[in-house]
Amino acid sequence: MRISVDEGPVAGGTGTSEQQHTSSLASAREVLALRAFRRLWIVTGLCSSGDWLALSGLAALASTLATSAAGVNFAFSSVLFANLLPGLLFAPIAGLVADRFDRRTVMAVADVARCALLLSIAVVNTYWWILVGGFLIQVATTMWIPSKDAALPRLLRRPDQVAPAAQLGLAMTYGVAIAVGGGLFTLITGAGTVFDIPADVIGMNGLTRLAIVVAALFYLASAVSIATALPELSRPAAPLGARGADGEREPGDVSLGVTPSSGTAGSPTGPGQGLGAMLRDSVGYVRGTPVVRGLLVGMMGALAAGGVVVGSAQPYALSLLGGQAAWGLLLLATFLGLAIGLLGAPRLARRLSHERLFGLAVVCAGGALVLVALSPHLAVSLPAVVAAGASAGSAFLTGVTIIGASVEDSMRGRVNALYQSMLKVVLGCSVVLTPVLVTLIGQRPVTLWGGHFLIDGTRPVILCGGLLAAAAGLVAYRQMRGGTDQSETAP
Repeated sequence: MRISVDEGPVAGGTGTSEQQHTSSLASAREVLALRAFRRLWIVTGLCSSGDWLALSGLAALASTLATSAAGVNFAFSSVLFANLLPGLLFAPIAGLVADRFDRRTVMAVADVARCALLLSIAVVNTYWWILVGGFLIQVATTMWIPSKDAALPRLLRRPDQVAPAAQLGLAMTYGVAIAVGGGLFTLITGAGTVFDIPADVIGMNGLTRLAIVVAALFYLASAVSIATALPELSRPAAPLGARGADGEREPGDVSLGVTPSSGTAGSPTGPGQGLGAMLRDSVGYVRGTPVVRGLLVGMMGALAAGGVVVGSAQPYALSLLGGQAAWGLLLLATFLGLAIGLLGAPRLARRLSHERLFGLAVVCAGGALVLVALSPHLAVSLPAVVAAGASAGSAFLTGVTIIGASVEDSMRGRVNALYQSMLKVVLGCSVVLTPVLVTLIGQRPVTLWGGHFLIDGTRPVILCGGLLAAAAGLVAYRQMRGGTDQSETAP
C-alpha cells in the first residue's frame, strides 16, 4: 500500500523518522509554513471571532428587545437553541453539499449570506428576526464547516500533519477567537460608558448593533479571502480509489488509503452524481468501511458519556459536600484534562497507530468515569475527571485526524458532517435525559462492607455512562483494527 501525497504545496513522501519525532511546537511551525494552510487558518480565525462576537451581540440584543420577563430570562437560551438546531437538522445535507459542489464556492457564499443576515438583524432590530435570522446564519455555518474540514487535508503535505493542523484549528476556534470576540464585544458595548456617549447619539441598542455589524464584517473579510487568496480549496478531488497506469493510487490527497470492504461499501461519488445517489453511497461507505464505522461507534459512546457527565455535574458536586466551589473545581479539572489530551495525543500517536489510540482513549475515558462514579471524596474525583477529560480530548483529536488522513476526499465532507451532527445530537440528548434519569433514580440507601451510605442518582448514571463508553471503545478498537489489517493486506 502506498500513501498518496498532495501535489499542491509540494510533492513528498510520508516523512522521515526524524520528522515524525519533532516536537508539537516544531510540527505546528511546519504546518503554519504552508501558505495555503496559513491562510485558511486565518480565515478560520475571522469566522470563529465573528461567531463568538455575533453570539454575544445577538443574545444581548434579544434580552433588551424582549417584551416580557420570560423573554428576558430565555433570551440567551433561545439564541443558543437557534444556533444549535440547524446542526441537528441540516448536517447530513451539508456533507452532501461539501462533496457535491466546489468547496471554495460553498464557503464564500455561506460567508456572504452570514454577513447579509447579520446586517439585516442590526437594521430590523426586532426580537423575532433575531431568532429567525440567527437560525438562518447557523444554516450557512452548517454548510461552511464540512466544506472547510473536508478541504483542509488537501492543503497539507503529509498525513502526519493532520493532527497538528487540527490542534491549531482548535486553538484558534476555542482560544484566540473567544478572546478576540469577547474582547471586541466588551470594548464596543462598553464604549458608551467609558467615553460618556449620550444615548440619543448612539440610538436604541446602538453599540450592541454596532458589535453585530463588526461581526458581519468579519464574515465579509473571510469571504473575500476565500475567493481571492485560497484557490487551493477548489482543487478537484481525486476519485475514490483512483489508480494510475502503474496500479498505484493517484496523488492529490493526503489520504492514508483506507478503502471500503469489497462488496459492501458504496461506490465512489463524483461531481456528476445526484444528491440521492450520494446519500446512498455515503451510507454504504460507512457500513462497508470498518475504520469509519468503528470511529462513529466509539464517538457515539464517548459523547453519550460526556453528556452524562455534563448533565449530572452540579448534583454530583453537591453529593461530594463541596458546594458550588466543588462544581467550579470539577469544571476546571475537565478543561485541564481536555487541554492535556489535545496536546498529548500527537506524542502518543508516534508510538501507537491512530486506530489503536482512538479505541484506547475511549476505553480509558470510560474507565475514568467509573472511578468518578465510585469516588468517595473530591480529592479522588478531581484527578479522575482530569483523566477522563484527557482521554476525551485525545479521542476527539485522534478522530478528527483519522477523518482527515484516512477518509477519501470524495467522502470526507459527508463523514465530517456526520461526525459534527453526532456531536450535537448524542451530546445534546444525553445532557437533556441525564437530569431526568437522576431524578427518577433519586436517593437510595446502600449497605457496603458493613457501612450505610446514601447514594443519589448521579452515581449510577455516571457509572452506566462510563461502562457504555468503555464498551463502545472496545467495539471501536476491534472494528478499526480489523479494517486497518484488511487495508494493509489488500493488493
